[in-house]
Amino acid sequence: MSTTATLLQLAPRDLATGRPYAERDEHAPPWHDKLASGLWHGLVVPLTAPLRGAGAPDTRRFVARVESHAAEFSAMDDDALRAQARLLRVELRRLGFSAAPVARCFALLREAATRVLGKRHYETQLIAGWWLLRGTLVEMATGEGKTFAATLPACTAALAGTPVHVITVNDYLAARDAETMGPLYRFFGLRCAAIVHDLTRAQRRAVYAGDVAYASNKELAFDYLRDRSALGDRASPLHLAVEGLREGRARGEQVVLRGLTFAIVDEADSVFIDEARTPLILSTMLGGEGRREPCDAALAMARELESGRDFDLDLGHRRVKLTDAGRDRLDALEEEGAVPATPHFSGPRERDENVQRALSALLLYNLDEHYVLIDGKVQIVDSSTGRVMPDRAWERGLHQMIEAKEGVALTGQRETLARITYQRLFRRYLRLAGMTGTATEVAAEIGRTYGLAVRRVPLHKPSQRRMGAARCLRTQAEKWKAVVDAVFQVAIEQRRPVLIGTRTVRASEEISRLLTERAMAHVVLNAKQDREEAEIVSRAGEAGRITVATNMAGRGTDIELAPGVAERGGLHVILTEYNESRRIDRQLFGRSARQGDPGSGEAIVAFDDELFTSQMPGLASWLARRAGMRGGASAMEIALLRWLAQGRAELRNRDAREGTLKHDRRLAQVLAFSGRGE
Repeated sequence: MSTTATLLQLAPRDLATGRPYAERDEHAPPWHDKLASGLWHGLVVPLTAPLRGAGAPDTRRFVARVESHAAEFSAMDDDALRAQARLLRVELRRLGFSAAPVARCFALLREAATRVLGKRHYETQLIAGWWLLRGTLVEMATGEGKTFAATLPACTAALAGTPVHVITVNDYLAARDAETMGPLYRFFGLRCAAIVHDLTRAQRRAVYAGDVAYASNKELAFDYLRDRSALGDRASPLHLAVEGLREGRARGEQVVLRGLTFAIVDEADSVFIDEARTPLILSTMLGGEGRREPCDAALAMARELESGRDFDLDLGHRRVKLTDAGRDRLDALEEEGAVPATPHFSGPRERDENVQRALSALLLYNLDEHYVLIDGKVQIVDSSTGRVMPDRAWERGLHQMIEAKEGVALTGQRETLARITYQRLFRRYLRLAGMTGTATEVAAEIGRTYGLAVRRVPLHKPSQRRMGAARCLRTQAEKWKAVVDAVFQVAIEQRRPVLIGTRTVRASEEISRLLTERAMAHVVLNAKQDREEAEIVSRAGEAGRITVATNMAGRGTDIELAPGVAERGGLHVILTEYNESRRIDRQLFGRSARQGDPGSGEAIVAFDDELFTSQMPGLASWLARRAGMRGGASAMEIALLRWLAQGRAELRNRDAREGTLKHDRRLAQVLAFSGRGE
């Protein structure tokens, strides 16, 4: 029996046919399967989680098995360890990933890692590795060593002959992890490399042909789309072989991947949830010449319209819609000559669509919040991580409208060649696993969508984090003053490091200005300093150092405390605005008190923060007035406002993700019917 068959034990109907390599058949489940999955992952799995946790009998037995081999392997020299790995290859192929051979393999890997990396896997990392190998989404707190834990299942699967993809959120982390963990793989003769943006097609094929490939989710997704686009929807290995015999060169040579077999996704909640709201689109650039005039005309018209009369603005759902009165107003503006006329609108419908797009660009997409300008180009900012996404563009002319709004050169509009959502892509892996610091809040959705159960790994050492009471001020000005005062007290007077988390680039620059006015030296990490990210984060634990950063979700670099800092109380984290997801707030606070270090955190927010004004404007305004009369808001009031606002935002985002998935599946069916495929 082949390793892949032993590992996956899939029914033939689950394997996709007519594809150039192995992948799972992905399709919309029938309604009764959706209902069963929702009940299972929403009710049964949470209720039985304690029975399947780190203290479950099978997990304890597995760890004990690993420990039982430690003395044997520690007494062997390097050549003997490699010989044991060769024997385990055969055993893993024969028995699959059952507990006995895997425990022996983990013990072997732990001993080798101690020698070549100078690090030894903790018991909690053994547990995480075992759950990952069995296809689980593992929640490990920040600083608990997810990257190192992933070497256990990755190396075990690779020794068994299964191609492994370790997927993270950007090229830097993929290259860093492949280089850092590479000596362990090479110790056993395994090939490991990273996929980064500037690799050629031939270089990518060589990396994927190895045993373990590290790649960002974006690079892997677009490699998959390019493969599908090059081959078409019906390109089985037999078709490609016959084509090669007939024509001398098969289209199969254009394929870079060799299957979607086993993926371990780091920062999985960011990939599976936060980035799943928009589909991935492979496109070709069309000419941008001559498109500025209609954009400028639409923007001029949009600026003449009045909210509530000419258009309806829904900040919660991030939507804008012209009213009948607004369309009449546009007709009047054209007749009066109040705005530049343009022959590029074919009729009222095209004009209305462009004006609606212009309203979105003006009212829903803000500079230094949703995008930044770098080298005269509009670069989208990931709202969850604060990172720039240089190769992303908004669809349907919105990107060009924003470029016209900012007065920069217009890029060409894009013609879609292929598209897919992360939900559909990752469901195609024959086996899928994930790691993250925060997944409990979205465990039910991850279960329904990806078929993954979420398990929480206990801390290696007890947490010493101390959380202060949340403060909610009436206005932004009051909030920033309170933040600066808190920073002065902790960083200057106590000589402790401080990490200030902001939601937008604009907010990071505002607090930076105020810190400068108070003569407090600091560093800023936002989308404009993305290249220096790792160095800035790695130094954030120095005594008295002040670091201002947009969302710290998934930065991927540990903040280690400098000498003497632990004795002063460790890193202090200040959250200055609640995010739409409680997960991201938890990730920010998770930067402090890692691995048993001391640390603290507090939230200093305002009633006029965007989350409150867009999701619960009436309640936020009423509570702000009450706070003004009483000299402050109570902890219960702040907690209620936060719970309601984040709950509504997360519900709307979940609906948006489900809508995106449904639309993508419908579109795929239409394209398949027309013969074009994805």
